[in-house]
Amino acid sequence: MADRKPIESWLTDMDGVLIHEGVPIPGADAFLKKLTESGKPFLVLTNNSMYTPRDLHARLRRMGLEVPIESIWTSALATAQFLDDQRPGGSAYVIGEAGLTTALHDIGYILTDHEPDYVVLGETRTYSFEAMTKAVRLILGGARFICTNPDETGPSTEGPLPATGAVAALITQATGKKPYFAGKPNPLMMRTGLNAIGAHSETSAMIGDRMDTDVLAGMEAGMQTFLVLTGLTRPEQVEDFPYRPSQVVDSIADLVDRV
Repeated sequence: MADRKPIESWLTDMDGVLIHEGVPIPGADAFLKKLTESGKPFLVLTNNSMYTPRDLHARLRRMGLEVPIESIWTSALATAQFLDDQRPGGSAYVIGEAGLTTALHDIGYILTDHEPDYVVLGETRTYSFEAMTKAVRLILGGARFICTNPDETGPSTEGPLPATGAVAALITQATGKKPYFAGKPNPLMMRTGLNAIGAHSETSAMIGDRMDTDVLAGMEAGMQTFLVLTGLTRPEQVEDFPYRPSQVVDSIADLVDRV
């Protein structure tokens, strides 16, 4: 890391880094406060496409964490940006929540089940057999298959829940069509996020709790990467991967002085 340029902008995952099961992780408030005071651009990222940035801003504020709406970047926003670049003014059949439908409305997309350009699958707590059947038939009819993120499970207080990646696998089995995933570990999510705040990868850092999404996406986007041990990845698991983060730290509290 000695030959890297100083870090001028920060990207950080949300769950497992700043919060855990709805509770702020010690040091998260100090880190965000230091970032705000420094004036350095930053983004809080999440692969969860259910919520709008406004929703997440309010949710974090209730926990005592202040993150500006414009500093929140979701897989739904990354997906919308991708579709706007690929096919401006297109149409989509969407399985997902307000975070995804709002992002697509904001780029001028028409949401329809009549010959859509895309089937877009995101996170929801109410996956229905009817909606999945419709998605399968539309894809077989020629719609392109897009997913917000590849996470196969999501966290809950009761235990893991099936997530977008698991439902995508079901649709793939039924259609023979693999989706394009816009969220992490696709470095596209990082690059579009960096563009949104006018930052450059060689002077940016990514903080995450997962080797297979956060660290991989940050590394492939050309950023420094910090793995925190307050989420899913345990210290002994780091060596299981063929790549390494720039640095492993116990928690976000260890990075406050780096801002």
